Amino acid sequence: MRALVFSRKPARFAAAAVAGRAVPGSGAVVGPLKLSEGDELDPPTEAWVRLRPRLAGICGSDLAAIDGRSSRYFEPIVSFPFTPGHEVVGDLDDDTRAVLIPVLHCAVRGIDPPCPSCAAGRTHHCERIAFGHLDPALQSGFCRETGGGWSTGMLAHPDQLVAVPEAMADEAAVLVEPTACAVHAARSIRAGAAGGHGPVALIGAGTLGLTTLAALRHLDGGTERSVIATAKHPEQRRLARALGATRVVTPSELPRAVRSATASLVMAPDDATAAAAHGQLTGGVPTVVDCVGSADSLTQALKVVAPGGDVLVVGMPGTTTLDLTPLWHRETSLRGCYAYDRDDFATAFDVVAAADLGRLLSATYTLDRHREAIAHAAAAGSRGAVKIAFDLRAEKRR
Repeated sequence: MRALVFSRKPARFAAAAVAGRAVPGSGAVVGPLKLSEGDELDPPTEAWVRLRPRLAGICGSDLAAIDGRSSRYFEPIVSFPFTPGHEVVGDLDDDTRAVLIPVLHCAVRGIDPPCPSCAAGRTHHCERIAFGHLDPALQSGFCRETGGGWSTGMLAHPDQLVAVPEAMADEAAVLVEPTACAVHAARSIRAGAAGGHGPVALIGAGTLGLTTLAALRHLDGGTERSVIATAKHPEQRRLARALGATRVVTPSELPRAVRSATASLVMAPDDATAAAAHGQLTGGVPTVVDCVGSADSLTQALKVVAPGGDVLVVGMPGTTTLDLTPLWHRETSLRGCYAYDRDDFATAFDVVAAADLGRLLSATYTLDRHREAIAHAAAAGSRGAVKIAFDLRAEKRR
């Protein structure tokens, strides 16, 4: 079996950015990641099956782990050495294809009775992700015992698998997992401020931003909800328009666009030009979806959300410094949005097919070219790309 293995020990996890060696010109660190050959993994129990990845995406959370930007919050829920890759479409032993649901919840871990969250069907809120018959792990792709998609073989529990329709290409199926995240986000939008109605500001037009836009349009059923999306790069702007954004602006233009759409005023002292571009709005949109998760994007979200509105954080934020005064003063709700449930995956298949999200897969690489792949993924937006993935279909199975 061939696999890319991340071998850094937990105590040194946060030092990866210092110790790792960067891919020239990319900022991507790949020092802790090595291509290895070894035996297939042993299943934790007889219930587990082998999944042979066909395509496996490179996610922002994978990049954050590799270059050491991940929060130390994750140290107790990652088991080393692990093979990354949780956006996976692969083959089962009966030659059918399946998409992986990577959450390692109570049923997968053999925990009975399940925790209160799993018992209520909220498996993405599982309270036992460091217990049971598996090593601690947030999900597959961060667990030593399960392996991950950046390999020619990994393990999965039947509760983690969803069959791929025969008519769906691998290139579309590998977008199902990130789209399930987006469906989960879109449902949170619809259940949130303004009774799930009203305009939305969407910050970021990478994979998460674009799939969230597609999922929201799909669940809205063709309604005329206004969605103002930000996108840094030309190809992102083109795709955001194609997927249904009402208006697409650069990040610096968002405050002005929201101000115009909501007839808000600007609270700023002196410089009128700076106020129009950067000042706190008196009003705003009822919902802001942050698909970036940086200090800058979160700060901007708090400036353009309406009093009493929702800021939904879909992009993994990591460690940030943030002025929370507007959160307090305007009684804004700041909520995280992590993962999904099985129903989100069922809807994600529909969204991927209806919106032709397979077109978001910009390039694929073999495992031997993992340095190039990670460099491409780290600079995807500026290079006119969206999703980068590993293609395992030509790899020799061992």
